[in-house]
Amino acid sequence: MRYGAVEAVHGISFGVEPGQVTALIGANGAGKSSTLAAISGLVPAGGRIRFAGHEIVGRPPHEIVRAGIVQVPEGREILARMSVEENLLMGLRGRDRSHLASAYERFPILGERRALLAGSLSGGEQQMLAIARALLAEPRLLLLDEPSLGLAPLVVARVFDALADLRRQGVTMLLVEQNALRALRLAHHAYVMDLGRIVMRGTGEALLKDEGVARTYLGVT
Repeated sequence: MRYGAVEAVHGISFGVEPGQVTALIGANGAGKSSTLAAISGLVPAGGRIRFAGHEIVGRPPHEIVRAGIVQVPEGREILARMSVEENLLMGLRGRDRSHLASAYERFPILGERRALLAGSLSGGEQQMLAIARALLAEPRLLLLDEPSLGLAPLVVARVFDALADLRRQGVTMLLVEQNALRALRLAHHAYVMDLGRIVMRGTGEALLKDEGVARTYLGVT
């Protein structure tokens, strides 16, 4: 895929297994977020992207969401001037509002804040809102783009605790995350991207133990 004359992703190939967590790690500019954008139909892409046996390259984003791929974007992209509950209602896509109970059960703080403007929430609460809104769309594949971005370490831990709960529940996730340590601990499988290419792959556990990954991405000297 390209941004004008710049080719951001160069013929990468990987898969995401149902019920598992797959992580993409790498430095800024490696092509991780661009890969998610291509899957979601937000940017044009060449090659093939198959989901549940169907080709989705060229399909508009709303059709991809309808097929079951839902993205939690980088920066959360909540509707700040609407209430917490109004944001969640957007995720229901017309289904009965009784489904909101599942969001409030998973993230009780959202139930307590339901009448507040979403923009008044803390960064961590906004991230939980973005994840809850995506889950209300009942995704078959949940894409998460930098869920820890801009959050304090304690809040990052809370967000990843929530993602670990989703993993235990069998939610299929493709995670893009610069916090490589947390991403690899969460992931069943992981891929390292560099300059638009996949340069390493393996289980999350195996990449955690790899000396090159440790030096480059985990800060181990």
